[in-house]
Amino acid sequence: MLMYKVQPYSSGDMQVDLPSCMYRVPNLHQPLTAHHEQEGADPTLQAFESRQEDILKRLYELKAAVDGLSKMIQTPDADLDVTDIIQADERAAPASCKADLDSILGKDYGALRDIVINANPSVPPLSLLILHNLLCEQYQVLSAVHTHSSVAHIPEPLLKCFGEQVNKKSRQDYQLGFTLIWKDVPKPQMKFSIQNMCPIEGEGNIARFLFSLLGNVYNAVTATLIDSWVDTAIFQFREGSNKERAAVLRAMNSALGKSPWLVGSELTIADIVTWCAIQQSGNTTAIPANVQKWMKSCENLTSFNAVLKLLM
Repeated sequence: MLMYKVQPYSSGDMQVDLPSCMYRVPNLHQPLTAHHEQEGADPTLQAFESRQEDILKRLYELKAAVDGLSKMIQTPDADLDVTDIIQADERAAPASCKADLDSILGKDYGALRDIVINANPSVPPLSLLILHNLLCEQYQVLSAVHTHSSVAHIPEPLLKCFGEQVNKKSRQDYQLGFTLIWKDVPKPQMKFSIQNMCPIEGEGNIARFLFSLLGNVYNAVTATLIDSWVDTAIFQFREGSNKERAAVLRAMNSALGKSPWLVGSELTIADIVTWCAIQQSGNTTAIPANVQKWMKSCENLTSFNAVLKLLM
């Protein structure tokens, strides 16, 4: 039963054309018409094409650079053996000359430029004592050893580590002052002349500074390799594990098989700091042949031999 009935809006059979889609868009896959060809390509597409060509060009240049570097590398593990470069480089030998103390330490008229180092007697900084001897060979050095109140007892050899000091000249006749204070400090500290300067800390850093006073100048590759050996001696050999020490000795044996010293044909700070690290380790039984030969060469030098007496 129908509840209600309505009259139809139209009468008869009426044909209605219903749309097959909501809206139409032009087909992008169709070829450009003559009208579009006359207007030219879209500027946005041209910008993308130009950018793509620029990127491809840069990638090609980078690939060529990488290929050129790969031809320079000789070792299988892709590590460049800089020791070969140093031996082939005629400039590897240092230019030995006296350093300009005024430019390094500052000019102070009427006062002696005094380097003051605080060091712990339980771990004597042997490399600094060797460098002191080398400085005495080149400059007139006023040396002194003192003991801080923080240290109760100092062995006699450490109190006389600079030998018997007989000052026959007045203070103003010296070029450089070198004062060592045995003090309870965690690591060696150094200041010079300037009262308010921040101290230079660490035996390696102080050794680098003192060695620069000898006036040796190296090229960038040699200087970098020297710094690397200094850090290796302190952080991997002296403060490292037995496994790390063995690795350092193998690397030293390989380097000393190519040259009499660790870096080229001249003694550098790398030899001084590394020799001291080996001596302070106390284990000289399992040392390779090239390293043993190198150690004897070091000990034949007067500056090393004087410090060696402190270990006996």
